[in-house]
Amino acid sequence: MPERSTMLLALLCLGALGALGGCGGAAESAQPERSAAAKAPEGDKKHQLEAAKADCMKSKGFKYVAYVPPEKQKSDEEIKRASGDYQAMRKYREKFGFGVFAEFVYPKEMGRGGEPEANPNMEIQSKLSGAQSASYRKASDACMIVAAKRVLGKDLKPGDDFYAQMNRASERAMAAVDSDPGLIELAATMAGCLKEKGYPVGKTTPGAMSQRGLFAFLDLSDRLGRKQQGLSEVAPPVKDGQLKMTYRPDLSAAEAKPYLDREIKAALDDLECGKDFYAVISPKEEAINRQIFDEFGM
Repeated sequence: MPERSTMLLALLCLGALGALGGCGGAAESAQPERSAAAKAPEGDKKHQLEAAKADCMKSKGFKYVAYVPPEKQKSDEEIKRASGDYQAMRKYREKFGFGVFAEFVYPKEMGRGGEPEANPNMEIQSKLSGAQSASYRKASDACMIVAAKRVLGKDLKPGDDFYAQMNRASERAMAAVDSDPGLIELAATMAGCLKEKGYPVGKTTPGAMSQRGLFAFLDLSDRLGRKQQGLSEVAPPVKDGQLKMTYRPDLSAAEAKPYLDREIKAALDDLECGKDFYAVISPKEEAINRQIFDEFGM
């Protein structure tokens, strides 16, 4: 997981597709048991959303288990980083940079290659035939639309609209942060410092400056992935309401290490230039994350 997550809700949420938008199973006959929705804790949008989807999938003849993964408790270091604590952020960046190429060098520490997937729907889905999978995906999309309307009161279009709406909600919430005079001044100071160090800087709004370094290395990772796939290294423009399709490269630890070394240097320069900036914006971003995740039942 990248160190900084605000304004990357789509990237975070795509990892939750198994829980919300993408796990079902082979058809089965309906069982005379209490509905999943009736069992969901009142006021818990995560469980209610999964339960509503489970009931919908069952009504369509598909096996589906309402599954919400256990919530991971943040460590003291993670809490400090989220608050913009300089020492905690520096300790992380000295080893992991922005958290992009570190996943190839330190896969277990970055959450890859660790515990096997616990979502029971992954195993169910893995046993489907090609035709069953196609039918499942169609039912899953339809049931996600039903569940989001019933639990969240949101009208979704088929596909990735759930995550696209999360991104738009995050952007709206960040508008107040981007118009904060104190943060605008801190962001401008950070931008000037980075330019002096030779880094390219585009938009200098607080939100853009907060994610500038991370996005730069995510784009580099995407370009490498696209090149491996024989595609153009330049991603096509994203249409309004759609999510950007990104490609993760296949790199060994040795191949990724030079990129990580470069990323670490950039991340430390970014932190030195933005030390005062992050102390102010990080708590605001963390509050926005909590707000959006609660609104969308994540």
